[in-house]
Amino acid sequence: MNETLKRSLSGAVYITLLLASILYSTESFFILFGIFLIIAIYEFCSLVQIKAALPIFFGFLLYAAVNLISHYNTKTTEFINRVFQTQLDLSINIQQLDLILLAVTLVISVKCILFLFYDSVQKVSTSSKYLYLLGYITLPFIFITKISFGINDYNPKIIIGLFILIWTNDTFAYIIGKSMGKHKLFEKISPKKTIEGFLGGIVFAVFAGYLISKLYIEPKPEFSQKSILIWTSIALIVGIMGTIGDLIESKFKRIAEVKDSGSIMPGHGGILDRLDSVIFVAPIIFLFYQILNYVS
Repeated sequence: MNETLKRSLSGAVYITLLLASILYSTESFFILFGIFLIIAIYEFCSLVQIKAALPIFFGFLLYAAVNLISHYNTKTTEFINRVFQTQLDLSINIQQLDLILLAVTLVISVKCILFLFYDSVQKVSTSSKYLYLLGYITLPFIFITKISFGINDYNPKIIIGLFILIWTNDTFAYIIGKSMGKHKLFEKISPKKTIEGFLGGIVFAVFAGYLISKLYIEPKPEFSQKSILIWTSIALIVGIMGTIGDLIESKFKRIAEVKDSGSIMPGHGGILDRLDSVIFVAPIIFLFYQILNYVS
């Protein structure tokens, strides 16, 4: 099969599956990203050469437990008490749990950035491998599900808008970098990325954020100015931090001496190759929403 056709077909299947699960229900969204998490953990374990069975088990268990506690706390408590005939009180401060998980994730994200920029780091210690599994892979998937709720209830527009920004940034960074790029962004890690492409991706992502806020998220005039500011800010975060997330995954692949994290998507590589930007961006977007909520 022609490589372009193969890439187009697998990309169409991926986007269709993604949009369908996000739009159908909260549960289908949680299930799909739970599956993505399992695949991402497997791919990362292959990259850093550790056994995947236990990380997959504990990673998915953490993902499921946090989502059940965060979004189905009352039902989960009732189910456990009914099955085991107990009177447990599982009510906890969800906001405190979120802040603890966010703090852990951001600390490990800083470690990832140091890992990226220190040229001398060409090997990953065993302890670091498991830290990255927690804060670079597992916890970001939890925050992907959390940011889809915004400030209040589940809103599929938020997560779809975020993916649109990431796809816009990636697409125009590639187009502008290929047509106009002369200055390498980070040649040792990703030889094809250029400064021109990086800046062009951000500009078009910000423009996409403007259009999303005006036409998709808040078409009502009274909300437009606030929505524009929020979504252009998110676009700026996506452009900068999404690129860093992409570079971090590229460094893991370079150390492992592989082109792709996996082969589940013909022509595109693995799930990590498709989600490397969003998993690094998600905790920061969640922090951004918390700051907005606090300020308002």
